[in-house]
Amino acid sequence: MAELDMEKLEALAGKVVGNANAAFAGLLAYIGDQTGVYRAMADGEPRSVDEIASIASVDSRYLKELLSANAANDYVNYDAATEKFFLSPEQIAVFATEESPANMHGLLQIIVAQYVEHETAVDVFRTGKGRPWGEQHPCQFCGTDRFFRPGYIANLVENWICALDGVEEKLKAGAKVADVGCGHGSTTVLMAQTYPQSTIFGYDIHGPSIADAKLKAESASVSNISFAEADASTIPANGGYDFICIFDALHDMGDPVGVARHMREALAPGGTLMVVEPLAGDKTEDNLHPLGGVFYAASTLICLPNSRSQEVGLCLGAQAGPKRLTAVLEEAGFSSVRIATTSSTNLVLEARA
Repeated sequence: MAELDMEKLEALAGKVVGNANAAFAGLLAYIGDQTGVYRAMADGEPRSVDEIASIASVDSRYLKELLSANAANDYVNYDAATEKFFLSPEQIAVFATEESPANMHGLLQIIVAQYVEHETAVDVFRTGKGRPWGEQHPCQFCGTDRFFRPGYIANLVENWICALDGVEEKLKAGAKVADVGCGHGSTTVLMAQTYPQSTIFGYDIHGPSIADAKLKAESASVSNISFAEADASTIPANGGYDFICIFDALHDMGDPVGVARHMREALAPGGTLMVVEPLAGDKTEDNLHPLGGVFYAASTLICLPNSRSQEVGLCLGAQAGPKRLTAVLEEAGFSSVRIATTSSTNLVLEARA
């Protein structure tokens, strides 16, 4: 065994302890969310453990331990003089405001879903076999919608569609739109609400998600919307869509080139495809930061296995980068591909036939 550099060893071990702390912190935050602890603290008022426990209807002794762990991670604040806990405005945005773009509970649900079925994840990783999206834990589906929804609400209409050539005008006048891989339908409903003259079609391969999307549309009282269970490569190709969008899903496809080609064929003359993908650089070293680490981890556990479960199994990965994504779209027959805009977590590409 090579001689150890004790300084480096201690630094690495310390990092592992920090990561272990973060892993526990994520689970405890999930528990706090599911039991209403953070909602009980959402007004930011300092309260004793017993007071918070009474509001949230949880056990006060367990709560004291959970909040103490939260305070050690700056997830909540603790006033030693009064022995009370409270949330700052920033903590309220992250932990207690559902529609905040900073809300992190969806991400925590995704992580919990992976730990729940860790034995399956180990088997998939060891064997290299595929794992279809529909075989993930139910928390994966609602967590994915919950994680991405605030960002879509903040960016889709105000920033992304506006960055596309002529698309906003078409949607306001009345266009035919396909939301491919729509999941629980958050983006589909948002577009239907924003552009009442347009007709929005949402497609997803996962039946339970489509059922949830229909409930969302009913709750929002939008009538210019329709959902159907369909693989991305089998949406009605004769639809003549003026606008097709796919959010954080193209890299999950087994055959992204074939899917993109099918979407190109489904566009009306002069139509536009918008591809929203996780923000990434073209080289591995470009993505070696915390956000890149999250996307690489999700790619290992979710995206690559889903791609491999399908025909071709290209396995683009969640950090494919603009160069490779552009190549996929060009191979699918799009003659014009450009980066329309970016956000803190997403890359938005515009493709035209």
